[in-house]
Amino acid sequence: MGTERDTDIRLFRTAEHECGYYDDRMARDLVIDPQDPRLPLIYNQALANGFRRSGSIVYRPDCLECQACTALRLPIASFQLSRSQRRCLQRNETVSAQWAPPTRTPEQFDLYRRYLQSRHRDGGMDAHEEPDFDEFLTGTWMDTRFLEMREDDKLIGVAVTDVVDDGLSAVYTFFEPEMAARSLGTFAILRQIEWAREWSLPYLYLGYWIHDHPKMDYKRRYAGAQVLVGSQWLPISMLNSESR
Repeated sequence: MGTERDTDIRLFRTAEHECGYYDDRMARDLVIDPQDPRLPLIYNQALANGFRRSGSIVYRPDCLECQACTALRLPIASFQLSRSQRRCLQRNETVSAQWAPPTRTPEQFDLYRRYLQSRHRDGGMDAHEEPDFDEFLTGTWMDTRFLEMREDDKLIGVAVTDVVDDGLSAVYTFFEPEMAARSLGTFAILRQIEWAREWSLPYLYLGYWIHDHPKMDYKRRYAGAQVLVGSQWLPISMLNSESR
């Protein structure tokens, strides 16, 4: 791997690997030195500069021939519910959402395995064991919460969420695969928006948006979404396919 310096923070460039979004493309990433003791202090700045967390690794795409992945965040103060989002809340009005410590429970892991086996069968993640869960979703240096969604006291979804100075970061969400029609992923984001508003946090970071991708384009549906273009966060409404 090559290295770069950015205000004395070490960045590592990974080798090329298979893209997780397009079968015919290769990907590579920039990774902040995972041994840097300042990670808790620079994590918020990293999010604001288009990075994301997976386990204890903070990275951003750095692909040679593709710039499809675009960091996206929601400004909480200007967000307004759409009709479909209001319907999502109505469909799930019997679902409670409460924060839990970022500690794996048998109930969470069982739901996680069933979700992966339904959504990512034969993709590698469906074979995750308990240590994989811990490595992927929890960590020692970040302020992480598990947003548990329950109906009739049954766990039906978990939104893994990091808390930083200027917002929340949606790390990963898994839910009951048999309840896909309930749009629990959307419900989780709406609850994260609600918590950010209650805590007076200005942003919800939603990872990467990919224009016209069947699994990633949904993020543009959140009113007021911003995308990172160069070093500026701009309203997604300013972009079009020609400018990408």
